[in-house]
Amino acid sequence: MDVEAAKLIGAGLATIGVAGAGVGIGTIFGEYVAGGFRNPAAAPKMFGNVLLGFALVEAVALYALVMAFLILFG
Repeated sequence: MDVEAAKLIGAGLATIGVAGAGVGIGTIFGEYVAGGFRNPAAAPKMFGNVLLGFALVEAVALYALVMAFLILFG
């Protein structure tokens, strides 16, 4: 296996974290909507935590993309 093929395989494996982040974001907002339907008065109080969770999960996706680009072009 040559180096270019190994880089492509490594970058592809590094982007698996992006799929995990998509699942995490869907779970966060799905649970927020379900909780908002159960207790509408608490929904505005929960929104700050939802945004914090979204930012943390999205950061994992960005780290995965950075690692993929470092593997490809580094």
